Amino acid sequence: QVQLVESGGGLVQAGGSLRLSCAASGRTFSDYSMGWFRQAPGQEREFVAFVAWTTSAYYADSVKGRFTISRDNAKNTVYLQMNSLKPSDTAVYYCAVPRRPYTIVQTMGLNYWGQGTQVTVSS
Repeated sequence: QVQLVESGGGLVQAGGSLRLSCAASGRTFSDYSMGWFRQAPGQEREFVAFVAWTTSAYYADSVKGRFTISRDNAKNTVYLQMNSLKPSDTAVYYCAVPRRPYTIVQTMGLNYWGQGTQVTVSS
């Protein structure tokens, strides 16, 4: 059974940093893309970043230059380093992995999802 467990969220002041982790279990994910998404209160879930099985990384324009996604296949873990945080980054952050290998993880795709971790950025 596949499980994704996020950690690392919290409360931080604007301009600060946080590092999120997502540990996956149940299978080996080296051939899968892995991604981060977020959902703010009253808003739809949105894409943040994903890292492909090739380790190429892609970002939403809103976080480009501030966030860095990485993966450690040996640990089946994906990370999101978030720097220069803004109040607009406040949301619940979810990691996701598609159900099939060699597939780009997308917001509306068939994915495994974690339970989410809260990130709150104060002004």
